[in-house]
Amino acid sequence: MAKLVGWLLMIGATLAFVANWNGFRLPAVGWGFALGETIAQIVKSSSFFQNTLKAEWSLWTLAHLGWAFTILAWVVGAWLVASFSGSTKFRPLTLRRMQRFREIKRGYWSLVVLLFFAFLAALDFVLVGSEALAVRYKGEWTFPAFTTEIEKGESYGIEGEGSSGPPDYRQLKKDWKVAEVEGTVILPPWPYAPTGDVIAALWTPLKQQGELVYDGRRKFNGYASQVYDLEKPERRHLSFRHRDGLRDGRVEGWNEQQERVYGATYRDGKLVIGSESYTGQGAKEEFLALETSELVQVHFQPAPPSRQHWLGTTSQGYDVISYLYGGLQANFQAALVYIPLVYFVGVSIGLLMGYFGGTFDLVVQRIIEVLSNVPFLFVVMIISLAVPPQVKESFGLWIIVGILVAFGWMGMTYLMRTAALKEKSRDYVAAARVMGASTPRILSKHLLPNSVSIVVTLVPFSVSGLVMSLAALDYLGFGVPARYATWGKLLREGLDYLSSPWLAATSFFALVSLLILVTFVGEAVREAFDPKKFSFYK
Repeated sequence: MAKLVGWLLMIGATLAFVANWNGFRLPAVGWGFALGETIAQIVKSSSFFQNTLKAEWSLWTLAHLGWAFTILAWVVGAWLVASFSGSTKFRPLTLRRMQRFREIKRGYWSLVVLLFFAFLAALDFVLVGSEALAVRYKGEWTFPAFTTEIEKGESYGIEGEGSSGPPDYRQLKKDWKVAEVEGTVILPPWPYAPTGDVIAALWTPLKQQGELVYDGRRKFNGYASQVYDLEKPERRHLSFRHRDGLRDGRVEGWNEQQERVYGATYRDGKLVIGSESYTGQGAKEEFLALETSELVQVHFQPAPPSRQHWLGTTSQGYDVISYLYGGLQANFQAALVYIPLVYFVGVSIGLLMGYFGGTFDLVVQRIIEVLSNVPFLFVVMIISLAVPPQVKESFGLWIIVGILVAFGWMGMTYLMRTAALKEKSRDYVAAARVMGASTPRILSKHLLPNSVSIVVTLVPFSVSGLVMSLAALDYLGFGVPARYATWGKLLREGLDYLSSPWLAATSFFALVSLLILVTFVGEAVREAFDPKKFSFYK
């Protein structure tokens, strides 16, 4: 396993190095350069840097942080590969445990599904995103999603206001199709970004038969509108209130600048005499006779599920499927950092406590007791208020993960302490001491491998605890900043907008499904690595 991780780190670092050297970015492997750029921007904008550290060497260091992180990842991967370069042979007991895990179908297939979700999350903007993967214009190909430079609208023939900024590639594809421009825009399979990709409004068609308006086969109740452009349904021309298919209530009208210029009242499909008012330019009859769309129902955010957005949109106008995908990515990113740190700290301290005992054991136990009585939520609230907004916006996820790590390692220490106390009295430990083995070797080569079953069985449950903690903090409003898509914030939106049940339903289903999968894996691992299995007493 360690050898595989080492190869993955080396391959990922090499791909990131080559891609960044050529001005490209790749999904899931460019984390080192992204982290370096973020740290450099924060340091350069700080007053301390501007007053004291603004020198050539410091500027050079900040500019090469991404390279340093990538080289570090490659070195760590090479060390893992070299350390475990020999042929790995599992003990018969380990092989029987692995076979037992495969026989537990519920846990085995849950692990397969989780690995598949991890693969999808690693695809990042290749699978879900608003940037085009490739664009062909005037015979030349560009790759906006894979380049570090931001493409401008003028590069694709856009004039006026949108020429100096990045284009809307979905709209560009539609405009080229209407204008029959010889060009190609290749978008991701789901062309909506998790955040920052606001959809103003959506529409669904209505059917009018005489004075009655139908939504499918039912008489329509609500507001039906005529819009200037179906591509931008928020630009309404006239909006009529309907009850049982008939106009009943207030009617409002807007000119092309979206200034309200018309008003009237209907009762049972009939215009109330004297209720009309018009303040626009030209004649009222000309305004009412403008050629606009047929009657449609305009959905402002949050919008219900539709053909374009299968699970609807959020109150900010983000696509729910893309938002769920962003939340899945955030959970996997947090787990990849949280689990190694928590288990490294907890296992190391627990082994030392059990092996040395005495004063060291007592002192560490008292420290753990003090830290375990610190209120976790208060710490999160204080740090959320104390951290500068710019730092929180850039490192919000990692700040929360750091707090969780600071409180999450303590439960692991007592388990490892118990295992070390039991194992250090075994004959093989005494034999290792007699043969002159050092303390680090005894801990790493003897005690740790014989206590690994405790570590392995707890990993899935630690992941489920992390997912629940992130969701709970985001639900309470003390989680990651708004630029991250999280399921806790989506669940909170669902409870704030009870008239939009798809928000709470999708977030609840995603959260519960992930927790069930992780729990199934944990139960299967715990049963397969049960020390009472495949063992007997003499």
